[in-house]
Amino acid sequence: MIFNVLNSPFLQQTGLLLALVIHVKIHFQKLYSSLHRIPQEWAHVDRVGPTEELELTFALKQQNVHLLEEKLRLVSDPDSVQYGKHLSLEEVASLVRPSDLTEKVVHRWLQSHGITNCLTVRTQDFLQCTMTAETAERLLPGSRFHRYMRDGHYLVRSSAPYSVPNDVHHHLDFVGGLHRLPPKGLDLSKKQKSKAGFHLGVTPSILRTRYNLTSADVGSVQNNSQAVAQFLEQYYHPADLAEFMAMFGGGFQHRSEVDRVVGTQGGGKAGIEASLDVEYIMSTGANISTWVFTNPGRHESQEPFLQWMILLSNMTGLPWVHTISYGDDEDSLSAAYMTRINTEFMKAGVRGISLLFASGDSGAGCRHLGKENTFRPSFPASSPYVTTVGGTSFKNPYKVTYEVTDSISGGGFSNIFKMPDYQTTAVNSYLKTVALPPKSYFNTSGRAYPDMAALSDNYWVVSNRVPVPLVSGTSASTPVVGGMLSLINDQRFMKGLPALGFLNPRLYKLNGKALFDVTEGCHYGCLDEQVQGQGFCAAPSWDPVTGWGTPNYPALLAVLLSD
Repeated sequence: MIFNVLNSPFLQQTGLLLALVIHVKIHFQKLYSSLHRIPQEWAHVDRVGPTEELELTFALKQQNVHLLEEKLRLVSDPDSVQYGKHLSLEEVASLVRPSDLTEKVVHRWLQSHGITNCLTVRTQDFLQCTMTAETAERLLPGSRFHRYMRDGHYLVRSSAPYSVPNDVHHHLDFVGGLHRLPPKGLDLSKKQKSKAGFHLGVTPSILRTRYNLTSADVGSVQNNSQAVAQFLEQYYHPADLAEFMAMFGGGFQHRSEVDRVVGTQGGGKAGIEASLDVEYIMSTGANISTWVFTNPGRHESQEPFLQWMILLSNMTGLPWVHTISYGDDEDSLSAAYMTRINTEFMKAGVRGISLLFASGDSGAGCRHLGKENTFRPSFPASSPYVTTVGGTSFKNPYKVTYEVTDSISGGGFSNIFKMPDYQTTAVNSYLKTVALPPKSYFNTSGRAYPDMAALSDNYWVVSNRVPVPLVSGTSASTPVVGGMLSLINDQRFMKGLPALGFLNPRLYKLNGKALFDVTEGCHYGCLDEQVQGQGFCAAPSWDPVTGWGTPNYPALLAVLLSD
């Protein structure tokens, strides 16, 4: 086996990417199950030419996933003697690295098709290989690559299922770059409407007032950092961030520049969602070093979300808190894909990294199955290994009052992942004490989400140098919660304590302590005779609309500063 270092614009920042050049042969073959669909908003352009270059991602089977899960439980449980004893990337790699047999089988299979231009990561459980479309279709019988377009952006995907050899099938979780198309970006201004009188809207000072942050609640240590990740052709503009801080950051010490951009910022106009993420994690987690992960993809066949996950498997010294406003319907993804992504979340959690995902902006969602409807959970919001953030509104939109549910706040129960032990008591209490939709609409034994919430309605954002009011969505609440967790990490580091890491086991043991309970309102559901547009409703303690509620920062800081 010969290893050569490749010069990769996307991955050279991570430092350890290798070209695999292997000389062997292999035989053939078995159907590889994979979910695929082409959403209607993606228009077919043409068939990809045989010599066009593609990049596919091969997720190799990992070892010791059950041990990884147990390790995550132990380092995340405050009652465990191993709490906070997080692993290094090297320790994670030694735990989950694919077996020698897996690496040998997959490498031989690729080499037998002349595929030698491959990159791997430190954990050796992903390969990213460049090849022609003709080679890819020979490698994966059944695949047929076409080009699709949405809003002027092009992607290459296969319109049909694919197969892999029988002996290879048992060594792969999935092949990325074939089927998944990014979901439509959220319309964050969809709730805009004219109102009589003057409407102030949510700004950093309003958030600091509601959640009891003072001007002194800013970052101060050098080894703390936070990050947002941007997909779906979303980019922030540095000039917008500077303008936002000039307008809204006068009451507290802050930074007006992102410290590191990982990936390549695209050109053109700034995106509302990207602007929102950066401006509010940096104004809530004020004066803390902030990174932006941005990846439009070097090839039309790349999947930006998957590229971000691969980066996490290859970088040391990552930010401690990551907030991500991205998701898709569970039923649009294969169970194999989601299960593997969950393992990637576990790999981050055991390293002490907190991953926060927006719960979505479709309430309980709705899936139409013939004459019957069901609610439609979202992933990664439904992952048991991330902290999912829902949304709220002020009871009186003109004043800083108590909060009620935001009707768009995503929440519900996974149809794929079982309810994790850390939340069974809280969720079962809700199921036993609250009037529920018909049981046919949701899985009562599934992972329930969100875990907590924050204001998600009527934000001010600066985008393309213009102040934009009335921006709404859980894309707003998630970086706000992330910024507060970064502030708490800051204080923990000052005391010599480890990062919070995967928060959920500790959050649920608080039993609502240090959070403002949200008990009024419901979110959207299926518009039919049985539920009449209503999903679940808020209730005392945990509920599947706002989780445990919204942060009371000084109280949350106090309970999370104990080791």
